[in-house]
Amino acid sequence: MTLVEFKQIFDLYYTPIKNFLYYKSGDVDLAEDLTQDVFMKLWDKREEINQETVKSYLYTIASNMLLNKFRHDKVVFTFAEKNKDRFNEQSPQYALEEKEFKQQLEQTIAAMPEKQRDVFLMNRIDELTYKEIAERLELSVKAVEKRMHGALSFLRDKVNRKI
Repeated sequence: MTLVEFKQIFDLYYTPIKNFLYYKSGDVDLAEDLTQDVFMKLWDKREEINQETVKSYLYTIASNMLLNKFRHDKVVFTFAEKNKDRFNEQSPQYALEEKEFKQQLEQTIAAMPEKQRDVFLMNRIDELTYKEIAERLELSVKAVEKRMHGALSFLRDKVNRKI
């Protein structure tokens, strides 16, 4: 895909993709940010793109990015809910350390390879069993176990606290 072709696709689909994300999320700023990310990903993958399927590819990227954002927000919300009492009872230093840990954990989860992150979040946030995850992702239970092991190893390597 040339720069001219990319520009044509951008001009044609930018507003529809942004509107799609806005309707799904209800947040115009988030829709704008994700739309830019969608087109950045399109540019990164420009050599692999089939011109006939570019529209569906863009909507698929947009949907996946929004789902990933929702999953991430759910992790943050769940963590905050489980620990809100501790935040209120602890010292300001503890609250600061907790905030720093939360940021480190979020960044680490975001940096985790996608396949590992999906399995990790399905198990830890959605509380699905390995068998349920295997069925949803059409994998073997052993493959799910391996991905989860990789995710936990990744977290242990990057986060300085026991998880």
